[in-house]
Amino acid sequence: MHTIEKIGGTSMTDYESVRDNIIKGSPGDLYNRVFVVSAYGGITDLLLEHKKSGQPGIYGLFSSGIEDDSWLDKFDELRLKLREINERLFKGGDLLEAANLFLDERLEGAQKCLRDLQSLCQHGHFALDAHLGTVREMLASLGEAHSAWNTSKLLQRDGVNACFVDLTGWRTSKHIPLDERIRDAFANIDLNKQLPIVTGYAHSDKGLLISFDRGYSEMTFSRLAVLTGAKEAVIHKEFHLSSADPRLVGADNAVPIGRTNYDVADQLANLGMEAIHPKAAKGLRQENIPLRVKNTFEPEHAGTLITGDYISDSPCVEIIAGCKGVYALEMFDQDMAGSLQDYDREVLSVIKRFKAHIISKDTNANTLTHFLSTNLKTIKRIQASIEELFPEAELNQRKVAIVSAIGSDMQIPGVLAKAVQSISRKDISVLAVHQSMRHVDMQFIVNESDYDAAVRTLHEALVEIHDHGTAICLAS
Repeated sequence: MHTIEKIGGTSMTDYESVRDNIIKGSPGDLYNRVFVVSAYGGITDLLLEHKKSGQPGIYGLFSSGIEDDSWLDKFDELRLKLREINERLFKGGDLLEAANLFLDERLEGAQKCLRDLQSLCQHGHFALDAHLGTVREMLASLGEAHSAWNTSKLLQRDGVNACFVDLTGWRTSKHIPLDERIRDAFANIDLNKQLPIVTGYAHSDKGLLISFDRGYSEMTFSRLAVLTGAKEAVIHKEFHLSSADPRLVGADNAVPIGRTNYDVADQLANLGMEAIHPKAAKGLRQENIPLRVKNTFEPEHAGTLITGDYISDSPCVEIIAGCKGVYALEMFDQDMAGSLQDYDREVLSVIKRFKAHIISKDTNANTLTHFLSTNLKTIKRIQASIEELFPEAELNQRKVAIVSAIGSDMQIPGVLAKAVQSISRKDISVLAVHQSMRHVDMQFIVNESDYDAAVRTLHEALVEIHDHGTAICLAS
């Protein structure tokens, strides 16, 4: 019986902590474990685009202009950054030379591909858009290949029989399904004697980024757990899954969550605070594989155990979470009354085309409001497209924040009223409220400037009242 474990990018940057706290410091056998690794912190942002700000990386610059060579400058920036990481980790010698050779081979190969494609697409018969999905996949693979190769060699140096498992499909002529690529890679690995270090990116015939975008490493992690029949899946992050952000509510008030379920994990993912991508969690949930989220820098803590069947002993609010930088896109049209489904279908089609994430939405007789996690440039494009479809409609957009109270069972009489009262006493304006019949979350739309105060207020009112097991909850 083995575990499949994933290490996040921020944790990967601190090799000594990974080695001592996660790999050598955990109880039990050193082997019968598989590690799926992310790129070092910030590297995928340089390769693709900044995850939060949308600032373009190599992919963003390459895709925006076929005759613009600004992506080459970003490539130089990336190469310098990765070589600095190698220097810090290997500190000279033969291993540093080998690491740089591996790195240069990948970077030069990718850069040559982009140059050739750029030249090809300057001819009228070839369209760049047709190849951008493949470009994105190739660039994403570079970060995980770099971190996985480095980590395997460092562990070998430090007495661990680690092996580098490259799922990126580099220079392969086989475009095969993800499951087949994983099975092929592990066919001759003895988990009793070897410690696989696996690239978070895996090449497949359908393309992981097309379906999961930046959640691709979690899908690799999930499929590995399912296909190999793991007893547990573990994610190592640089923080605990807590009742709220300790920086907002205070370290003494934020309590690590001991148990929760996949439904709660889905709500967190919807807010961009994902423990795991919902589609990756689906396989674990269906196979009854528990997921544990641990803090890399507190290895003695058991972390948060996520299962499909967990329900809190009594109804309670477990977590106060949320996100800023959300755009509320409001559409009013008098003709919408009685034809909401037609408007909804067309608007959703536009939002999907521009790949904006919908966190929530409101509807009434003549108004449709979507709360979108994206950047202002994309919002303006969406708005312009909707105005073309519905020239008589009035569209408005504004920046807001969402604060959510989440729990595995929140069937608590009066909890919504109590939450609204606590916010109003702090003179925080509630722009919209959502509560689902599943009783797993409540969402409060507030002005972005009120986000921090709303999180503190709701945590104090709904979470900090009673101590209930491993999490502090509101008792009914």
